[in-house]
Amino acid sequence: MSELSKLFYERIGYSQGQDVTFDSLDRILEKTAQNIPFENIGIIHRKTCEISKANLVDKILNRREGGICYELNSLFYFFLIENGFNAVLARGVVYNHLKQDYQDLGRTHVTILVNYKGKTYLVDTGFGANLPLKPVPLTGEVVTSNNGEFRIRKLDTEYGDYVLEMKLRHKDTEWKIGFAFDTRKPIHDVAEFNEIQSIISEHPESPFNKVPLLTRITRNGNITLTNSSWTEWKDGNVSKEIIEAERFKELAKQHFGLNQA
Repeated sequence: MSELSKLFYERIGYSQGQDVTFDSLDRILEKTAQNIPFENIGIIHRKTCEISKANLVDKILNRREGGICYELNSLFYFFLIENGFNAVLARGVVYNHLKQDYQDLGRTHVTILVNYKGKTYLVDTGFGANLPLKPVPLTGEVVTSNNGEFRIRKLDTEYGDYVLEMKLRHKDTEWKIGFAFDTRKPIHDVAEFNEIQSIISEHPESPFNKVPLLTRITRNGNITLTNSSWTEWKDGNVSKEIIEAERFKELAKQHFGLNQA
């Protein structure tokens, strides 16, 4: 077993004695979503590092922090490759439902495509609280998990050739677009994502460079923390607390394991 895989298992609390198979990805994706938060603390504190395998291992596995999509999915891509999967990275654009249009940041979402037995699946660990928690086939077949229903639709846009659609559990009654992505330009070198990191860190319309945001999936819902609020979805019920600085630090440490938030 590689050092990366060993550290990854430790980080998500998964037994190291089990082989990683396609059938075990559901459980691994769920454990990853529960234990590695989507968070932008490094961006807020202007402490970003060059995107590389070594730096991602150090940040997420050694220092036990979380990250943004280009960090979380890049690390998971390396984990898949080291365990024999046929995987590539792909870029896409998140849909902004308030504007009813795609974000104006270019292709700044990063996701993973896995080929298994002649079929291609989308695998994503970096989409905040909107994670499918399972591989989603590009055939249009609906996948159901604890987080809702998910499917891929063939749709040519200026941002790609497919879209991920979702109906989040307890939240959505109709299908909505999560993000568009492009399967025609596979990516193997994560250095390309330094461009994305610069945009996310510096662009005036970036949603991730203004206030801290931490979120992760829980066993019965999800939790989200910002500098002004604490929100918890639990079995379909939502509770929200308005908070101040000390409470933020306390919750960041208690629920996300972060001491530097």
